Parts: sequence; structure tokens; C-alpha cells
Amino acid sequence: MSVLAELSIFPLGQGLSLSPYVARAVEVIKGSGLNYTLGAMGTSFEGDWETVMSVVDRCYQELSRDCDRIYLVLKIDAAKGRDDLLDTKVESVRQKLP
Repeated sequence: MSVLAELSIFPLGQGLSLSPYVARAVEVIKGSGLNYTLGAMGTSFEGDWETVMSVVDRCYQELSRDCDRIYLVLKIDAAKGRDDLLDTKVESVRQKLP
């Protein structure tokens, strides 16, 4: 089963610019080898359930090293018999646009 995830994760109480913390989480995702897309409000990535959940945990662990409070939003689309959801879902909508 392929799992498409969108993760938003950042600490609270660390000032106005949170991009250094977000970059640390994105580095974890990038280092996983999974296909991913960085967005303005979250990072999407795709893999099997165990791998995706392991990556989410590693992102949390990375920030918890020096952050006392972490805000995390996780959206999951799990589909049997489907692969490459990260690209095909977006392309399907693009094909329907005028």
C-alpha cells in the first residue's frame, strides 16, 4: 500500500522565523530517500506505511532535541494498488484545468 503524507511540523516559542527548524525536518525527509515535495504549508512525501511513519517520528525526534513544544499536523492518503500518488494526483487535476 502506498501512503501519501503531508507533514507540517515546527516548534512553538522559538521566535518569528521557524525556517531553520522546518529545514531540519525537511533534511530528515530528504535523507530518507523518499520522493518529496516542499510546500509553503507542509512537505508531502510518499512511501509504505512503516517508512512514512518512521520518517514522521524521526522529524519529531530531530526537533525535540532542543524544542520543548512542537506543533505537528499530519495528513495521510493510503491507497492499495496505487503508486506515485505524489505526482499523479497533481497531474490529474492539471489535466482538467482550462
